[in-house]
Amino acid sequence: MKLENDLYLRALRREQTERTPVWLMRQAGRYLPEYRKVRAQAGDFMTLASTPEMACEVTIQPLERFPLDAAIIFSDILTIPDAMGLGLYFEPGEGPKFNNPITEAKQIADLPVPEAEDLQYVMDAIELTTRTLNGRVPLIGFSGSPWTLLTYMIENGGSKTYAKSKALLYKTPELAHQLLDKLAQSIVKYLIGQIQSGASAVQVFDSWGGVLSPADFQQFSLKYMQQIVDGLKAAGFGDTPIVLFSKGANQNLNELSQTGCHGLGLDWTIDISDAKKLTGDQVALQGNLDPATLYAPDEFIRQAVKKVLDEYGSEPGHVFNLGHGMQPDMEPEKVAILVDAVRTYSAK
Repeated sequence: MKLENDLYLRALRREQTERTPVWLMRQAGRYLPEYRKVRAQAGDFMTLASTPEMACEVTIQPLERFPLDAAIIFSDILTIPDAMGLGLYFEPGEGPKFNNPITEAKQIADLPVPEAEDLQYVMDAIELTTRTLNGRVPLIGFSGSPWTLLTYMIENGGSKTYAKSKALLYKTPELAHQLLDKLAQSIVKYLIGQIQSGASAVQVFDSWGGVLSPADFQQFSLKYMQQIVDGLKAAGFGDTPIVLFSKGANQNLNELSQTGCHGLGLDWTIDISDAKKLTGDQVALQGNLDPATLYAPDEFIRQAVKKVLDEYGSEPGHVFNLGHGMQPDMEPEKVAILVDAVRTYSAK
């Protein structure tokens, strides 16, 4: 299908674009009243995420409000552990939990490596959304990174210290590698399925890469993201842009840029000009406004957008985004200011 707007894909390939494309992490979410309405109809998060018609509807909602340059499929990074049999559910006020978190070595040995068909509801949602978008903008598919999924599976949810996950790395590294390898294999199959269902690009969210030391990052996170990039290429999907987003791992940007991915997501704790120096012209860069900027007055938002664009400069290869996701209490009107500022300033 021919895209009417392919700015996002061209930017990831470091081709010249008329202006800087923009999309936002968690652009489909609780800050939008229309999302909250569909979420209430669904009754719970997993029903919403696993009902293709609902997932399609909320994926497209932000595009009805804002002239964004990409959509990202509405799903969750923990779909793979769920398909492995851990039994994902969401505790109100606490976030994700599992009925069967990993507590012993035998569980890791027994874990299956799911096929894309084991997550057919995600494939169906991508197919329906691609059809509904009808070439308007590209659709992004995604997965969590092996290390990030491991932390949720071992901690049974989020964590402040990642003590159980790190204990696994240090006490029984062979078990950690066994689990990470199974996750990387699963993610390759999952992302191939998403591309075959219609995703124009895929992103790997290494949300907790930044809690590892540089040496541990190389061994327990980067190694397995490399496995994913290599796996997609070996399967013949190397032309589909892949973006790696490792939050808090700026000291590893140079190594990340050498994986063969097309783009790197940046959080807000590094100037984008410094990130450019670390990555050279190897990859496109995506980011990196502090999401909290959206709480500021309108003119402050405009100037903050302009600063990021000025720091990146006029070279190709920039996708404007936040350094992390939207928050539920943010105002849609502020997003409109941000998107307009990106379009206005970058076109100049």
